[in-house]
Amino acid sequence: MSRVTLATLALVALSGCAPKVAAPAAGPPVATGETPGTRCDAGAASALVGRAADPSVAEAQRLSGARAVRRYRTGDALTMDYRADRLDVETDARGVIVKLSCG
Repeated sequence: MSRVTLATLALVALSGCAPKVAAPAAGPPVATGETPGTRCDAGAASALVGRAADPSVAEAQRLSGARAVRRYRTGDALTMDYRADRLDVETDARGVIVKLSCG
């Protein structure tokens, strides 16, 4: 075989490794599930870190503007789904808030 033929065969074989680029979808844009103005701002509730979670979670939600709250203890298993409108409240074993974050 000639060098040109070998080079052509190599390029054809390698083209199967190239990433596939999807064509743009036709129709209306896909909704992201996020309504304008529903983002969480954990920094607005940061003063509640160090307080007991039971009486403070509702206040943290109000201050952050979050639509939902996920409360968990340090070390608990969590899902990795991201929600811009959710406040995560991490507590220690005594139920004291140790961290506030969004997602």
